Amino acid sequence: METTRKRVGNSHVARFRFHPTDQELIIHYLKKKLSSSSSNPIVSMIADVDLYKFNPWELPEKASFGESEWFFFSPRDRKYPNGARPNRTAASGFWKATGTDKPILTSSGSQCLGVKKALVFYRGHPPKGVKNQLDDA
Repeated sequence: METTRKRVGNSHVARFRFHPTDQELIIHYLKKKLSSSSSNPIVSMIADVDLYKFNPWELPEKASFGESEWFFFSPRDRKYPNGARPNRTAASGFWKATGTDKPILTSSGSQCLGVKKALVFYRGHPPKGVKNQLDDA
């Protein structure tokens, strides 16, 4: 997190740039969120949003901050109660995982903290959904 000051009129306004690494997101935000019984102000910077209940163009207004990149805590829903397949159905389409999963390693590279997935939104129903044009930008 980088803090800067911007001059507005005769006063200075403090701003910050939130640009955490994948490791920082897991260690300093996700782990604290899971282990915290009370509301931690650092963790509360990231909004709790069930991503699969919204279309991608509705998500920016759900974020606590950000202009071109947003961060959310989202529950992971299962397609079947006893299965491992995730349910990625959204309001008017579905999210599809693309590419290879990217492991998120500790700074020493000795331990895998998690996996990063790339998701693309398709309008309609699988398997005949149409790729959202916003994802090509």
